[in-house]
Amino acid sequence: MNGQKQWTQLALMALLVLTVMAAEGGKGEKQGKKERKSDCGEWQWSVCVANEGDCGLGTREGTRTGTDCKQTIKTQRCKIPCNWKKKFGGECKYDFQAWGECDLATGKKNRTGVLKRALMDATCAATVTAIKPCGKIPKTKLQGKPKLGNKTKRSD
Repeated sequence: MNGQKQWTQLALMALLVLTVMAAEGGKGEKQGKKERKSDCGEWQWSVCVANEGDCGLGTREGTRTGTDCKQTIKTQRCKIPCNWKKKFGGECKYDFQAWGECDLATGKKNRTGVLKRALMDATCAATVTAIKPCGKIPKTKLQGKPKLGNKTKRSD
């Protein structure tokens, strides 16, 4: 009986060793596949182009290099937010300061914006300046002149 118990333990041990070796062999094959995938370069994405107009839903194209890559070009859906300042690129968002004082010589005022966020692979300036006309300049009221108004009051 004691000999049969030893043979059973030996058989179980051999089975365990074979199981471990088979598991390691499977991992080696998977690593080989990963190595082949590393021959492919990183995806390079173009800027998002809106389907209609300057903003909204659109597409961008991605390309990559590599001899063993199954796919080297693909298209991806994207979105350009419509409330972003298109003057500074539809893919760049800035935090703007308050408008500065009006320059009476030019009749314009400006403010500076610092880059807050950029869409994927967009090239954006770190800071931008926005300029706009001052608009109506408040006139100072002259003292002493009476207001000219509608003086057609009836007295019955």
